[in-house]
Amino acid sequence: MCNYYPVKTKRIYEEPAAQDGYRVLVDRLWPRGVSKEDAQLDAWLKEIAPSDDLRKWFNHDPDKFEEFKQRYNQELRDKEELLVKLLKKSAETPVTLLYAAKDTQHNQAVVLAEWLRSKQHE
Repeated sequence: MCNYYPVKTKRIYEEPAAQDGYRVLVDRLWPRGVSKEDAQLDAWLKEIAPSDDLRKWFNHDPDKFEEFKQRYNQELRDKEELLVKLLKKSAETPVTLLYAAKDTQHNQAVVLAEWLRSKQHE
């Protein structure tokens, strides 16, 4: 079994920190009011974000989160190459999944972090 570093989630509007490790934006759209310089990203994986249709349907409604989670996990099945890249990166350094949503508990980064953590323990 490989040793992995933590996978964390964080709003892109929070200050970057050294312990963030590999900082990757997992939103399909660039966050308002954040310059690329201020974001201090290592990567922007918009391809791993929920599809436009799913994102619009969910509309950050906490009541839809469980179904959103199921649908997004289904979409993630087609993103194996990107998921493996993130998983491998988490074997080298902490990974921080960045998102713009105000809700810190009901967003795609939370779902993606859960997926990565589950694979780290297989």
